[in-house]
Amino acid sequence: MSYNTFGHMFRVTTWGESHGPAIGCVIDGCPPRIPLDVGDIQPWLDRRRPGQSKFTTQRQEADQVEILSGVFEGQTTGTPISLLIRNTDQRSRDYGDIATRYRPGHADVAYDTKYGIRDYRGGGRSSARETAMRVAAGAVARKVLGAGVRIRGAMVQVGPHGIDRARLDWDLVNANPLFCPDAQALPVWEDYLADIRKKGSSIGAVIEVVAEGVPAGLGAPIYGKLDSDLAMALMSINAVKGVEIGEGFAAASLTGEENADPMRMEEGRLRFASNHAGGVLGGISTGQPLVARFAVKPTSSILTPVPSVTREGENVDVMTKGRHDPCVGIRAVPVGEAMMACVLADHLLRHRGQVGS
Repeated sequence: MSYNTFGHMFRVTTWGESHGPAIGCVIDGCPPRIPLDVGDIQPWLDRRRPGQSKFTTQRQEADQVEILSGVFEGQTTGTPISLLIRNTDQRSRDYGDIATRYRPGHADVAYDTKYGIRDYRGGGRSSARETAMRVAAGAVARKVLGAGVRIRGAMVQVGPHGIDRARLDWDLVNANPLFCPDAQALPVWEDYLADIRKKGSSIGAVIEVVAEGVPAGLGAPIYGKLDSDLAMALMSINAVKGVEIGEGFAAASLTGEENADPMRMEEGRLRFASNHAGGVLGGISTGQPLVARFAVKPTSSILTPVPSVTREGENVDVMTKGRHDPCVGIRAVPVGEAMMACVLADHLLRHRGQVGS
């Protein structure tokens, strides 16, 4: 299986399966002499870690990261950085019943059709467990970007329930298990998700990620566009079915006058009056906040029997047992942040390589 690597100058390769002994990643292209230790990575992993509330899977994984290479005396050496997380709470027996049955909505039938073999234990490589290593890589990418770039994510919609942007409070995001930025929407979401969970069902969500302090000039025309690389990175996250930059699909209903971001010179600096473009024009960053949203589908593992087939072509009904997220979008927030960080770090290094600092 190829295509486990993303990025050009800042390259990340992830490996491992959901119920294997460990998962890991190798980061190549990180510049030398950047201060880095486990303490720079672990807090970001803790935000994604499962089992922290009744709204996520109860699989208990500490997700303790180990740095195996690429760091010496607290600094990166410029050589590949290898990170590892050991799996400690696998319950492969939960998946024995679907060893030959394809779970609707999962990658089971697609993997088996393509490769002729699949790891049925929690989906193996297709499991969202893989995203832990993206978060670890994103922590390293943040160090490359430096403190001047701030990346924040929030869940802005659960099922049909969205936030009121007039009440958006970034300080609230890390103070609740749903990464909700709206104090009035939070109890509505909690009641709604509690009901979804009680029914053994699931629901989708929309995540917004914003990067502030992004320097102007990142990205390249035509096939190296910053927004196209970001869309690819976010779309590669498990269960993501749609990505938009700036106004996104809403731009289709705006007039040219409404969608334009007026510019003026103020105190010797270029200023924008709005940010419908989401911080990117012609595939190149403008210096405005980079804004992206992605839609996460409902978790495919539900307790309701769904018609499917076996590997041998027999018609069956499949009910997925085990420990699953009623809304996988919740833990996708730190993953989206990480992918934003990796894309920006990659483009920052590419920019330096082409036009200097």
